[in-house]
Amino acid sequence: MPGARAHVAQLFVSDLHLDAGAPQAIEQFLWFLGAHAAHAEALYILGDLFEAWIGDDDPDSDKERVCAGLRALTRQGVPCFVLHGNRDFLLGEGFCARTGSVLLPDPVVVELEGERVLLTHGDALCTDDHAYQELRSAVRDRKWQQRFLALPLAARARLADQARSGSRAHTARAVPYVMDVNTAAVAAAHRATAARRIIHGHTHRPGVHEMLIEGRPAYRIVLGAWYEQGSYLHYEAGKYALRELPRAARG
Repeated sequence: MPGARAHVAQLFVSDLHLDAGAPQAIEQFLWFLGAHAAHAEALYILGDLFEAWIGDDDPDSDKERVCAGLRALTRQGVPCFVLHGNRDFLLGEGFCARTGSVLLPDPVVVELEGERVLLTHGDALCTDDHAYQELRSAVRDRKWQQRFLALPLAARARLADQARSGSRAHTARAVPYVMDVNTAAVAAAHRATAARRIIHGHTHRPGVHEMLIEGRPAYRIVLGAWYEQGSYLHYEAGKYALRELPRAARG
């Protein structure tokens, strides 16, 4: 049709875990913003953009490079929507001001060309990991966050390092299925939101899963982590595709 607007992709990423210890991942993300996200209709970051975020007042130069990259993207007119992850649940208004990004609640339902799609970081679906769910409830409490953010920056950094060490130890001890999503929790999320498709990260097990909900197919798309290889979900004209970034772009 003459004058019709061409389809433009919407991109989804998760679990980048960016920090000074992974300089190649930072470089790859900044490259991704210019090479891919700059031409998209929108970018969605579904949690754990950073390995840790100890407050919007953190002057870390590597994080500032990431924030500057996002600010350049949004100033070009590409909206960036961000969900909290389990590593960066303290992202706040200061982060939004620095980047031009918009924080979305987790979970949130968006419409993509008329289809209801549930976006979530994914950790709330891992209900078999009882110890983690207790911790998640504690650190998402507003009073806990206020107390933590009132601490000196150096104290917050030490506590964050301790938390990451504890997380690694917990992951090493846990039975693998405990760390993945619970099937009943996924089905409940589909039913509660009337969304036939869920997109999430957190589990670091990229793939597309199909299940039947009330006799109809429903889909769960899992985004990959960026520890070894950058990747993203590309959506355009009703089609979803998980894509890896070229390794040559790293560093």
